[in-house]
Amino acid sequence: MLDTYDWPVYHYTQSDEQKSGVASRHAVIVVGAGPIGLTAALDLASRGIAVVVMDDNNTVSVGSRAVCYAKRPLEIWNRLGVADRMIDKGVLWQRGRVFFRDFEVYNFDLLPEEGHKIPAFINLQQYYLEEYLVTACLANPLIELRWKHKLVGLEQYCDHADVTVETPDGVLHTKADWVIACDGANSRIRDMVGAEFTGQFFQDRFLIADIVMKAEFPTERWFWFDPDFHRGQSALLHKQPNDVWRLDFQLGWDADPEEEKKPENIIPRVKAMLGDDVDFELEWGSVYQFACRRVDEFRKGRVIFAGDSAHQVSPFGARGANTGVQDIDNLAWKLAAVIRKEAPEALVDSYHAERAFAADDNLLNSTRSTDFITPKNKASNRYRNAVLDLSRLYEFARPLVNSGRLSQPTPYSDSPLNTPDQDDWSGKMMPGTCISDAPVQRDGKDGWLIESLGDGFTLLVFDLEASDVDAGAFSPRIVIEGRDFSDVQNLARARFDAAQGAVYLIRPDHHIAARWRSFDPDAICAAITRATAGDAQ
Repeated sequence: MLDTYDWPVYHYTQSDEQKSGVASRHAVIVVGAGPIGLTAALDLASRGIAVVVMDDNNTVSVGSRAVCYAKRPLEIWNRLGVADRMIDKGVLWQRGRVFFRDFEVYNFDLLPEEGHKIPAFINLQQYYLEEYLVTACLANPLIELRWKHKLVGLEQYCDHADVTVETPDGVLHTKADWVIACDGANSRIRDMVGAEFTGQFFQDRFLIADIVMKAEFPTERWFWFDPDFHRGQSALLHKQPNDVWRLDFQLGWDADPEEEKKPENIIPRVKAMLGDDVDFELEWGSVYQFACRRVDEFRKGRVIFAGDSAHQVSPFGARGANTGVQDIDNLAWKLAAVIRKEAPEALVDSYHAERAFAADDNLLNSTRSTDFITPKNKASNRYRNAVLDLSRLYEFARPLVNSGRLSQPTPYSDSPLNTPDQDDWSGKMMPGTCISDAPVQRDGKDGWLIESLGDGFTLLVFDLEASDVDAGAFSPRIVIEGRDFSDVQNLARARFDAAQGAVYLIRPDHHIAARWRSFDPDAICAAITRATAGDAQ
């Protein structure tokens, strides 16, 4: 156990259906109480859907594991009311530096513009993140957490799944209309439903070492190629809360993972990086191999995959947990609409269309980063070193340096739910893109644009009088600039290209479904139908 953290223990208790011996039928069972499963429960509950979460453990993750959380997942957690604790505890950062041997060759700023509530990134140990999510779930009457519940069997039917679970009191048989598999990279559910999981395993190993030390390093991401302290390999340094620092060392494929994670072998590597005069304590160490792969279908009957059970990427770029949270952001509103019979099941199928597209984008970026960091042949190595040498002197080479393209949301540019533009637009706020935040005033108080929107479909309207908007023609919430908020810095108008007026249809996951230069009730109704897969019936 770590000196800087006390693990909570969540006690197993018998459920009502165990006590009665009568199987219940649940709307949704989530398997896995990690960051993705807990986020799924909170998002569905925020939409009025009761959820049962099952996990075969009874505490949070051991070791810091995922530590980097990006702006978009933090915006999602902010919508769910849990981001403040994460941001308050986390180490905020947005700058990174890349070194080749002992020379800085490249630096970057992930959020150079002003006017955003949520930071570009925070570093926070995964056990804190999970603890905060568990606390929020325990406070929600629509969420039931069942610890020490191991799913061991699953049979599917046309409208539900029968689930068999091992508990400390024996076997439980229960039912669910939908099962969300958040049971990780080694998902048992994939095997149960015959989901194919294909991709590439990389023949390399990396050492994670979390150390506790007092240090004056800035809160930045530092990445080295071929440094003097670890020649021929790469290394990474990040700060976490409680004076914990994350160090990563590339080891090579021939390294013995059991030997390398022994303290007597980790400590000399740390001293070589930091110097013999730096005082530190080794808190946690692990050796990992990674893969880039995904499941063939994100939905298999009544089972839906999310997070690592659906896709795996290399750790470079912090795309794992961040991508999984965005899976849930995409899925929860669709599943809730189907459960409430407000949309056809085809809307759930659009989850695969959009998130498989995003997974493929992440896999491509992850594979490219891995190929640059760990060249597989002499030609690749020469290219990598040439780019690093040139980037010290020439601007054109710096964007080619790839120490891990850090997590960014993937626009659903080709989604069947989008309504294509009919007008001319500039900027990034196109259909399929998640909206950009901006500072606004509401009722004379400072606020944020995203927090002005609803949990359902919302019309965001610029340059129209409220009397020109016929709210009776359709159901979305209508938010009008000038009536519902004031764009005091003109950032919202600039980011949404609203100089000539604009009407945006925003989905419940804050992605843009459609946009127009003028208010057209018929076009809006058609776009809502399309965005809820109504025309796929």
